[in-house]
Amino acid sequence: MSVTLADILEAEAAIRPHVRRTPVMEVDPADFGIEWRGRISLKLECMQHTGSFKARGAFATLLTPPDDRRPAVAVSGGNHGAAVAYAAGALGLEATIFVPEYAPRRKLDRIRSYGPDLRVVGDTIAETMNAYRAHLDETGARAVHPYDAPLTVAGQGTVGLEWMEQAPDMDAVLVAIGGGGLISGVGVAMAAGPMVIGVEPVGAACAHEARRVGAPVEAVPTSFAKDSLGAPALGTLTHELIDVHVEDLVLVEDDAIRAAQAMLWRVCSVAAEPGGACALAALISGVVTPEPGAHIGVLVCGANFDLGTLPD
Repeated sequence: MSVTLADILEAEAAIRPHVRRTPVMEVDPADFGIEWRGRISLKLECMQHTGSFKARGAFATLLTPPDDRRPAVAVSGGNHGAAVAYAAGALGLEATIFVPEYAPRRKLDRIRSYGPDLRVVGDTIAETMNAYRAHLDETGARAVHPYDAPLTVAGQGTVGLEWMEQAPDMDAVLVAIGGGGLISGVGVAMAAGPMVIGVEPVGAACAHEARRVGAPVEAVPTSFAKDSLGAPALGTLTHELIDVHVEDLVLVEDDAIRAAQAMLWRVCSVAAEPGGACALAALISGVVTPEPGAHIGVLVCGANFDLGTLPD
């Protein structure tokens, strides 16, 4: 089980009528108070349908094969669930979405707006996963995995293809990691392009743990970004792809993510959720300091959060 550039190109052809080509915004590091001098290109996937990149993987999965009309089932901290509900609705399919009790109200409201059977279950994502698996066993419905499935990864990889067309001279890209589906797809898509660096909160660092021990490790996420980056562990597929295609992994504190959220709003009028601001936090905090003059891509991957929680 793996994912190739050919798989991503096939996914791109399938999903193109259903997803947005999201914009890239070039910004000056000085606007964010960053001393390093170079170029930053923000890939605004927060402007994708449902407010995150997840629509790409959802459509790639539900369109393959096109004659599979079983109801879709997903488990999610919020963004994946919204994407599956949206894609299922667009394709005329039923959907059941499982989310943990800590999912932000805005994410729950967005999921409900697409009309699925929404089930809020469990204090932890592990408890939610158990309910999801039991439902699959009972119903035989079609599982749409949030990250550890080839079609999901191939769909998310279309972000990388699009980004390189829009900013072809990037030296490196920063991508947040939850379960690893997004960065795995981007890594495969950019294998002959810029260096790929993964960014995780200190309190949700499953990729770091997997790289340290050489295999996915389960952990309970504690970061305030856990609703989007709080996967209990990398998947087998995403661990293997990250090992091959991701050059480096870095950690950021929650305070740095809050600062990045606030600056994206103040400087760019971009409302990013904590997980969406995580990659930029690596530059703002100085955890990543590129060479002078480098062109760095930063993926702003989600926008679903309660606006009243936006940091000052």
